[in-house]
Amino acid sequence: MKRINLNSIFLLVFLLTTALFTSCEQNLPDDVLKSGPLAVTATKSELVLNQKNSFTTTALNFSWTTGTNNATGASMSYTLQLDIKGNNFSKALSQNLGKGVYSRSFTVEELNDSLLSHWNSTPGIVAELEARVVSTIYSSPQTTEVSPVINLKTTPYQPVSKTLYLYGTASPKGTDLNNALRLTPQTDPTVFVYQGMLSAGTLKFITTSGQEIPSYNMGADTSKIVYRNNAGQANTLFSIKSAGVYRVEISLLDLTASITKINYPAYSEVYLAGTAAPNGTDYSKATKLIQSATNPFVFTYQGVLKAGTFKFPVNTNADGNQDMFMRTDDTHFYTHQGGTAGDDQWTIAKKGFYTLTLNQQDNTITIYREKLFMVGDATSIGWTITNAIQMTEDALDGCIFSYTGPMLAGGFKFPVNRNSDWGQDMYMRTDDTHMYRHIGGQADDKKWTITTAGNYVITANIETLTLSSVKQ
Repeated sequence: MKRINLNSIFLLVFLLTTALFTSCEQNLPDDVLKSGPLAVTATKSELVLNQKNSFTTTALNFSWTTGTNNATGASMSYTLQLDIKGNNFSKALSQNLGKGVYSRSFTVEELNDSLLSHWNSTPGIVAELEARVVSTIYSSPQTTEVSPVINLKTTPYQPVSKTLYLYGTASPKGTDLNNALRLTPQTDPTVFVYQGMLSAGTLKFITTSGQEIPSYNMGADTSKIVYRNNAGQANTLFSIKSAGVYRVEISLLDLTASITKINYPAYSEVYLAGTAAPNGTDYSKATKLIQSATNPFVFTYQGVLKAGTFKFPVNTNADGNQDMFMRTDDTHFYTHQGGTAGDDQWTIAKKGFYTLTLNQQDNTITIYREKLFMVGDATSIGWTITNAIQMTEDALDGCIFSYTGPMLAGGFKFPVNRNSDWGQDMYMRTDDTHMYRHIGGQADDKKWTITTAGNYVITANIETLTLSSVKQ
């Protein structure tokens, strides 16, 4: 009988056991491998908050160790708690951050808002805070671990207003406190801008619609503002010497003002609305006019108008309470203030293809219904454009034009006027029964061709871009 070597058995058992434990340790979950006492740290222990760029600047970052799940393999989640020192976390601001999160940052604005609104801290006075992290261990039974407390000292600031309004005789809204004109906050929300018309008069800046105080008034000079929060303080106003378009920029933190007259229109966008307009009276679908590339005061609409009325809102707000350009007479307009009485519109008597041109510099408008001409070696006048044949406009529809008469073998096309420079728009051939609007100055030159001379009826519709050519 073969003898069993006990030493060999003991060695084999030892090697198998070692391999088993080594394998188990290598496959432990990450939160077990990283286990250790739960502890929180902060990037700063003392800080004075400042509102400049507060919405993007990080004031404080907390980070913490994973803590331990007591080798259970259970997952863990974390809650960061902040409270005023001495509260024993009874009024804590708790941030439940979930699993696998080991840090939490606060912007300056976020931390300041918490100090003022959650704990009623006083701006300019040091607030002593305590912080800790509580982990929840999802073992059975569920347990928790609490980190040691750390201390911080933070001084909050009094934030400036998030709104600012123009108020005064120079403002488009005048001295109606409840209808004050709101300035636009910039990327830095403590900076406000208005660009538009100001009248000759005075102005200041209020923070709340309907309330004259608090306000920002002119300071030591026109480049400075000063905060006024009671009626006993000086009420020094900015003075606007002449009416025009101005750019106004106010920095509430820097207490600076810039009020500059600029050579630019009061409104950078103009729209067309009304029963005559392509999209009717729905302001949200109003047709946008094109701003001139060479003169920013000039805006143009070119297209079909129906018989009806029209006016020019300056945006597509659906409620119709925006400023609008309205009719003074056939060639002039005025700026109608949104929400006030009055609805002076222009009237289109006949449907047609129109060009409307507004000039905000002198408040003039031109209204032109397009005519159509024919030119070419298929016509009796040849290519002498100054003698181009004027086509007959339909009695009811100003988009339909016709010619009845002799045509020669040759080509033809349709200019919109008789300008001798050939720089005008023209209607040119897409195919025998369709056309497109050639933009003046572009290189294309596509013509229709008459192959057999004779009398023809030629009808062009510049709304539907269709053509009919019938030999009699």
